[in-house]
Amino acid sequence: MTTIIETRCCIAGGGPAGLMLGFLLARAGVDVVVLEKHADFLRDFRGDTIHPSTMQIMHELGMLDEFLKLPHQRVSDLTAQFGDERLRVADFSSLPVAAPFIAMMPQWDFLNFLVERAKDLPGFWLLMRTQATGLLRHDNKVIGVAAHGPEGELEIRAMLSIGADGRDSTLRKSAGLPVTDLGAPMDVLWFRLSRQPGDTNETQGRLDAGRVFIMLNRGDYWQCAFVIPKGSNERVRAAGLDSFRDTLRPLLPVDKSRADDIKDWEQVKLLVVQVNRLEKWWQPGLLCIGDAAHAMSPVGGVGVNLAVQDAVAAANILGRVLRESRLEEKHLAQVQTRREWPTRIIQRIQLAVQNRVVASALGATGPFKPPLAVKLIMKIPGLRQLPARLVGLGVRPEHVAPEMRAPRRDA
Repeated sequence: MTTIIETRCCIAGGGPAGLMLGFLLARAGVDVVVLEKHADFLRDFRGDTIHPSTMQIMHELGMLDEFLKLPHQRVSDLTAQFGDERLRVADFSSLPVAAPFIAMMPQWDFLNFLVERAKDLPGFWLLMRTQATGLLRHDNKVIGVAAHGPEGELEIRAMLSIGADGRDSTLRKSAGLPVTDLGAPMDVLWFRLSRQPGDTNETQGRLDAGRVFIMLNRGDYWQCAFVIPKGSNERVRAAGLDSFRDTLRPLLPVDKSRADDIKDWEQVKLLVVQVNRLEKWWQPGLLCIGDAAHAMSPVGGVGVNLAVQDAVAAANILGRVLRESRLEEKHLAQVQTRREWPTRIIQRIQLAVQNRVVASALGATGPFKPPLAVKLIMKIPGLRQLPARLVGLGVRPEHVAPEMRAPRRDA
């Protein structure tokens, strides 16, 4: 038998976008059901950077001090080495926010933190091990989500359904929403190297002829990203582990033997880079946000934080109309209008970096120098803070509406 659940809003996907939106809507007095297909959040995420814009949201919610008690590493600036020249490309310390740094934090800690606070709200319901399988429709309108959980089939009937289920979104596919692919010249190999006493504390990147390598300080280990030309994963692996380790050694700012930590290809995970966005983020009764609406490049590590910004904007626009049962199509269009412009700007910048900096480095055969645009930004005082603002705050950062900054007393 199919179990039927009725709610105001059903959110498919328990990632940063879905859980933040669920938490905020519940704070606004809206009954909400969040579906998460896994049994827990303990997975090897790539997006473990919590940027100043997200921590400003936590500050506005009155949760920042408690949030920063979770284990994390603080990154106050970013350094990049172009060939033999080192540049500090972003300094977050002067940003006008409560936490002017990037927090390197396991995403499962971030998600569990949100869940623990959301569970105290009477309108919030999280269903784990429950996967959205499609949309429910009536008279050309989405009226809910079909799902499969531990006890069998479910129908979650809702005034609004939210696709926050990632770049391979089931709800997006079920709706048939067209996607514009913007392309990417690269993929990324992710792996860990041990971190030892005496290692530098810097989170840094290195761009050299034919190579792009990034090391993120995660406390007791380095999270490493080795950028490769799009579609070259099989060729890299076919050359063998010895060749891969030998390629890494000259790039390491630590003991070169640390490359020997990689004992097996199973330790090296492929991230297929996608940059795309929906032409239309909504249909009557349905809205997509986060990666389901726009897959971001890993350039700048901003994907999680853009997803959170989407959630805040959606909650600000939709919270009251959902609570008062007066949701209209124009409200869904307002969310896209609010968030599409910042998304387009950030994606345009990411594409420029991918195509003019990363692709140039991967294709270079001689000495690699910083691109002229990078040199100008670093030298002109008025532009020097631009990278930090774009990475740390994004474009048109969102702020939590007053009614959601503290738990409602009359819910």
